Amino acid sequence: MDLSNGGEPAAGADRQVQAPDPIARDYLLLALRLGKLLPGVVDAYFGPADLKAQVEAETPYTSTKLREDASRLEARLPKEVPQDDRRRWLQAQLIAIEAQALMQAGDPLPYPDYLACLFDLTPEQTPESVFEAAADDLVRLLPSGEMRTETVADRLAAWNAHFTIAPDRLPALIEWLVGRVRDRSDRLLGLPKGEQIDFEYVSGGPWSAFSHYEGGLRTSVEVNTEQLCRPADLIHMAAHECYPGRHTEHAWKERRIVGDMGRLEASITLLNTPEAVIREGLAFLGERMVASDELMPDLLLELYERGGLPIAADPTAAREAADKEVRIGRATASLRAVVANAAFMLHAEGATKDDVAAYLRRYLVMSPERAERQLALIEDPISRADVVVGREGERLLRRWFELGHAEEQVDRFGRLLREQLTPGAISADLAAVGFGPAW
Repeated sequence: MDLSNGGEPAAGADRQVQAPDPIARDYLLLALRLGKLLPGVVDAYFGPADLKAQVEAETPYTSTKLREDASRLEARLPKEVPQDDRRRWLQAQLIAIEAQALMQAGDPLPYPDYLACLFDLTPEQTPESVFEAAADDLVRLLPSGEMRTETVADRLAAWNAHFTIAPDRLPALIEWLVGRVRDRSDRLLGLPKGEQIDFEYVSGGPWSAFSHYEGGLRTSVEVNTEQLCRPADLIHMAAHECYPGRHTEHAWKERRIVGDMGRLEASITLLNTPEAVIREGLAFLGERMVASDELMPDLLLELYERGGLPIAADPTAAREAADKEVRIGRATASLRAVVANAAFMLHAEGATKDDVAAYLRRYLVMSPERAERQLALIEDPISRADVVVGREGERLLRRWFELGHAEEQVDRFGRLLREQLTPGAISADLAAVGFGPAW
């Protein structure tokens, strides 16, 4: 379906969308009202402009009113939504909206129950043995300096400093790299015609890259040239934010679910909901699709050369560094779950902030200042749950992928891009074959 023809004006752009059916209309209004009550929870909106204008003009809804409306809408689903997959998706999203409204009303659920309602799965903590094994790997892999007092974080920072690309080289390098992963994503998975990504290069702040889906199959990405300047990080950004990650999922779902199927509820995306688990898990696994451990060293070597890094002049040293970087990347990826465990400590186990800060400093391979920023995220009303999303999404989808061989994994990834799948449905697939625990 051509998204530019017919329908009614879309938010934020000179284009048209279909008129939503009653269920989608009421869901969109509910989600927009949640966003007004809890700023930052709406990740993207590219649905009808009049609904957004209506909510902006309203007196903000109370948490109680939002919960009541969500409950009433959920009760309508069995009669008004005959499609099983759509009904399951809407029900899971509505349960998450009710849980967030309950939290805003000052009557929150216990943290594990809250996460289960938000994400349509039972969250799991990661054993500390995983972090200890990763730390041991880093000690073995990272070169040591002359100072006896240096920490693993110091050694990792020194290693990373050898692979810093000058800011003026980044635009051309990112254009080449994103084109490379785009071509591979198109060959493996297909891309909707007309999709586009626009980059803006900025400096300052602790973040590395930020993407925003504009609608009309278009994403804007801000790249912080002070933070995102290492080849391995560039590959992660290109796969996670662009192809076949967040942008690709947004574009396919706008084309397929909103455009072809007319399910306008997919024209808004919310944080801390089941769809966020799918989105973040898919984005993390995107790197595995376009830059597997087997392909990564050669890609790093090309980035070393194109980025003007001195190590590129010595092919043997460059190859050894690229191979080692892949192993270092595996170890540091295992530490992503540290922050999620720390959130459980604070919100479920009654640990003090000092204890949580000490836990972060012990296991995270980063400066104390960055560890403090992670603690601030854990305390934030939205991020206190959002810090769990990536770990849970990656864990769930990785296990689901492992049910099939390589071709089946590509097919599963394509389904994630184009269908209204829920964590609960994927968990049921895993349970049906008796798939064991993640650890």
